[in-house]
Amino acid sequence: MIDDIKTEAEKKMKKSLEALTSAFNKIRTGRAHPSILDSVMVNYYGQETPLKQVASVNVEDNRTLAVSPWEKNLVPVIEKAIMASDLGLNPATSGDLIRIPMPMLTQETRKEMVKQAKADAENARVSVRNARRDANSMMKELLKEKDISEDDERRGEDEIQKLTDRYIAEVEKMLKAKEEDLMAV
Repeated sequence: MIDDIKTEAEKKMKKSLEALTSAFNKIRTGRAHPSILDSVMVNYYGQETPLKQVASVNVEDNRTLAVSPWEKNLVPVIEKAIMASDLGLNPATSGDLIRIPMPMLTQETRKEMVKQAKADAENARVSVRNARRDANSMMKELLKEKDISEDDERRGEDEIQKLTDRYIAEVEKMLKAKEEDLMAV
């Protein structure tokens, strides 16, 4: 039973890290990277569809993304979707290819992005701690129902705390890497 609780807590903690990775991918650095456009949704025949399902997104050079739609009639729709997204990007169309130059980041913009990264990391930490709290309360419930001994409960809580510490350290490592990436000129 304790192993089941531990496994469930670890699953929740892994999901927190995945969510953090996804959030960090949305925070753009000065370099062009296709995952920046992952959140862009395109109106494809009345259906909101992720951009990567209606076009290929490639890195043209260090500061430019190239989007080539599968259907030529989607060019203006994709262009509008990119402009409507909150990414602050201005696409330029040439024929059936959409180029997206990455604007230079000012020091002020970088600091704002670092703040956003720290907020995302804090949300991940809170999520990991919530998984720990849920697991510990399940342990207490098992103890209350006399399904496990106090020693088993204490041992289980220690294991869950070690798991929590490991995932919090991973969040810190990811945040440090993102900060360095953002502040690199």
